[in-house]
Amino acid sequence: MTVSAGVDRTAPDVDLLKQVNRRFVTGVTIVTTMDEDTPRGLAVNAFANISLDPPTVMVCVQRTSSTHDCLFRATHLAINIASTEQMDVLGTFASKAPDKFADVAWSRGRFGSPVLAGSSAHLEVEIRERLQASTHTVFICRVVDADVTDLPPVVYSAGRFYDSEGLTPLG
Repeated sequence: MTVSAGVDRTAPDVDLLKQVNRRFVTGVTIVTTMDEDTPRGLAVNAFANISLDPPTVMVCVQRTSSTHDCLFRATHLAINIASTEQMDVLGTFASKAPDKFADVAWSRGRFGSPVLAGSSAHLEVEIRERLQASTHTVFICRVVDADVTDLPPVVYSAGRFYDSEGLTPLG
């Protein structure tokens, strides 16, 4: 790749990047794991499918998160896709509450990860790789179990949550 002389290589303004990121519509997940016998979790919108064969996904977690270290030590985690019925649950998992599971219905998945009741869908995954990317860790995971419900998922854009049922199809 050739770079022209005189090109400014400084990063764009942080406020501009925030505006750009607000234009991207994402789903909302609650990533959970067990820390010995204690369930832990946090709200995450940096989730993506990588491959169906083999079934592989990724989630990104900020390293300063209080949940990061137990996720980093874990072998499995659950990715709970938030439903429109979980707005209070989302608020809890986006907070710094000491016990986020105190008022949340959950059960252990087939591989031991906390699966939240009322989610639109969930994946239980085995962590295969942990990649350091500046302020975050990217967890590359193999899907080992999955389930889906009829509950509509929440979508997030420009700092607000939306009911995915109200989206207008374009085609």
